[in-house]
Amino acid sequence: MDHTPIGKVCSFCGVVGTSKSSFAGGLGALMCSHCVMKYYEIMSSPETKRELQRPWWNVMTDEEILATVPKITAVQEQLDDFLREWIKVVRSRGLTWADVGRVMGITRQAAWQRFRAYAE
Repeated sequence: MDHTPIGKVCSFCGVVGTSKSSFAGGLGALMCSHCVMKYYEIMSSPETKRELQRPWWNVMTDEEILATVPKITAVQEQLDDFLREWIKVVRSRGLTWADVGRVMGITRQAAWQRFRAYAE
């Protein structure tokens, strides 16, 4: 599994990582160091914490809404990549397609069809 920040995408702001970037997170969702600090400050203050309770897209312009779509797409692709990498780990440990299907709520056959090209 690739642990470098290069090309990784912050799941919060959409910034793409470079060799100088730092990310925190797991399970495919990552947060850049700027967002970690920003949300630490927000969560540390009762006033700013309340602001998070309203949908933030309500204050965005149409252009900002549209500009967010590619960022969401990049995060989704990153999550898909992480899931494929995780399935490789699962299979490398000798766990079966039935095991994968069971935890995903799908059949063994569906799990095999979806991931076989990435895990074998």
